[in-house]
Parts: sequence; C-alpha cells; structure tokens
Amino acid sequence: MAAALELSCWGGGWGLPSVHSESLVVMAYAKFSGAPLKVSVIDNTWRGSRGDVPILTTDDNIVSQPAKILNFLRKQKYNADYELSAKQGADTLAYIALLEEKLLPAVLHTFWVESDNYFTVTKPWFASRIPFPLSLILPGRMSRGALNRILLTRGGPPLYHIQEVEAQIYRDAKECLNLLSNRLGTSHFFFGDTPSTLDAYVFGFLAPLYKVRFPKVQLQVHLKQLSNLCRFCDDILNSYFRLSLGAFSGVNRNQWQIDFGEVLP
Repeated sequence: MAAALELSCWGGGWGLPSVHSESLVVMAYAKFSGAPLKVSVIDNTWRGSRGDVPILTTDDNIVSQPAKILNFLRKQKYNADYELSAKQGADTLAYIALLEEKLLPAVLHTFWVESDNYFTVTKPWFASRIPFPLSLILPGRMSRGALNRILLTRGGPPLYHIQEVEAQIYRDAKECLNLLSNRLGTSHFFFGDTPSTLDAYVFGFLAPLYKVRFPKVQLQVHLKQLSNLCRFCDDILNSYFRLSLGAFSGVNRNQWQIDFGEVLP
C-alpha cells in the first residue's frame, strides 16, 4: 500500500492553486505524474515551519525543496518523465538551470523587492496567512531572504547592489521568456503532448507572474506579449486545477470573492 503523501504549501489566489512558485512546481508535477497528494494549505492557524515550504510529509519522511520532492515522488513510481529520451532528459536539466539562473531572480524581485508590489500585494497576502505576531516579522524576513538570494546569484562583480542588478536581471528574464516561447512554439507542452518535469517548473515560475495583479508589471507585460506561454499556463490551470481551485485557496467560494475580488467561473 502506497504511503500517504501530504504537501504543506502556500495557498492560492487570482485563479491560481498557489501563488508560490515552488509550491506550484510540486503541485503541477503531482498532477502530471498522478501522485495522490493531500494538499494542506498554510493559513494563520498553521504551526509548522514556513521557511522550507513546500514540505512533503509521509509516514516515514519529511522532504523539502522542489527538486528533492520530485525525486522522492519518482522513487515512489510517480514519474512524469518516463516517455522522455535521454536527450530530452538532459534538455530538462539545462532548461531548469536556465530558469533558476535567468528567470527566478526577476520573479523574486517582482514579488519581494519591488516596493510597490511588496507593500500593496505580497506583504498583505502573506501576512494574512501568518499568525500574529509572526505576521509582523516573517514577510520582512522573506523579503530580505529573496534579496539575499538575488544578490548571491546575480550580485557579483561588477554588480554589487540591487540597483545595479535590477536592470540586468530583467533583461535576462525577458531573454529567458523569449527563449521559452520559441522552444514551446505551437506545442501543448515542451516535449510534445504529454507534460513533464520541465512543464511543471515553467508553469510554477510563470503562472504567478502571469496572474497576480501587481501595480508594477514590467516583466508581466513582456510575458503577456508571448501568447503561447500565456496559453500554456491557462491550459494547465483549466485541465489540471480547475475543479480544485477552491480547495487550494483555503477559503470557500464566497470568501474567495472577499479576499481577491473575483469569483471562480
């Protein structure tokens, strides 16, 4: 009998099952591979650690970080990549490395460092799901963590400060989006008609950027000009998450309207 699989993750909004990229990567992969996850959405009653979210818990294991969680699921025979060739497997690793180097810093900056976005969207959303008094402390800590992560990967010589890094990371991110758009072309997924690990990562990184309503939308505007990437995100949401969005939001349909100003169709 398969072990119970419980995923603790940040919840959803703006039509997404989660607004958190790394949580979305795992949730999408589980859908693609058929892994029967029980999703436990973090709210202000949750008492576990939030620093390593998403967290997969089984009878005998606690696993954090998307790459480690996906590897664990593969060992449990939930494999979204079994039809891929060796070359496609190598391409998957190369594209994931590209996403983490070129796109992730700009996603982190959009959510956690750009002040208008942080104070009007990101901080209020996360603070509302964290118990007091941590709600006063943890969003700022997460923002500083995102900034440090950006500077660690992109702040080497001659770029030392976030102001110097900002222009470069957005240029890199736009180039990465263009590359992804060209690679996807008119296909449903990156390796044909069946979703794989790469699709889970791309969806997890792009969907929050595409859907969350920010006041500063520099990268979002560029993404929305790439219609095939937007269609890619919409198709995954409609095909794999449409019936479960209310559950992942952590609220009922009426509460969704109060929190996010929209009701699921």
